Amino acid sequence: MRYHERGTVTRTVLLNNVEHHDLTVATNYGPEFGDSVNQVLVFPTEWQDLQREYPILFRRSEDGRFQSVALVGLDRDENLFLGNGLWRAQYVPALQQRGPFSIGLTRNEDGSEGEPMIYVDLDHPRIGATGNAGSGRQAVFLPHGGNTSYLETIVNVLGRIHAGVTAGDPMFDAFEREGLMEPIALEVTLDETAKYTLDDLYTISAERLAVLDGEALVRLHAPGFLQLAFFAIASLGTLSRLIELKTNRLAAQ
Repeated sequence: MRYHERGTVTRTVLLNNVEHHDLTVATNYGPEFGDSVNQVLVFPTEWQDLQREYPILFRRSEDGRFQSVALVGLDRDENLFLGNGLWRAQYVPALQQRGPFSIGLTRNEDGSEGEPMIYVDLDHPRIGATGNAGSGRQAVFLPHGGNTSYLETIVNVLGRIHAGVTAGDPMFDAFEREGLMEPIALEVTLDETAKYTLDDLYTISAERLAVLDGEALVRLHAPGFLQLAFFAIASLGTLSRLIELKTNRLAAQ
């Protein structure tokens, strides 16, 4: 058993093709799966895909570290990309794609880090064991025990998350050293009755980035952080699309 982020006990076990041979997973999206949120935690390894569709912003975690989020709604518990069981975007953030799966790191006998292993939360609302894929469900294993294409996709998603977690702190440390982190208060006014303010967020300062000297740019470029800074800045252009989605939703009510 493991503890979920909210502190509840879950049945998270090592995935294997014997005990879980008939496991199926719901791959649609909706409130019942925890997708009705206005900010989704994301990772540097997916910013290139994210920046085309979502504003990428930053907030501090409970321990004071920076983390990146994709803005998907303006109201609390609102995801403007959800509709009829679909996530209406070309790219779905990795944490939402992964469903009930996670990576667990084992330890070798000498104490060194072993191979990452895939775990599954059997209490997750996406989980089913009917043995019948279809109707928005995907089988995890083939009839004779091999991985389905769905599971291979999940393996890649988990790898992206794992690499992103590792990359996050060094990247934000570099941004802070160069003075690039800047608080931002997003204020969106659609009409006299529809006004939204999002506080406690940060962005990359385009002005400060533009005046960095050559040495600072090299320091950012060498580990790939300079390109990531440009992705984050470019992503703010998608805010207009978010406002359009919100306007359309209000008009349909």
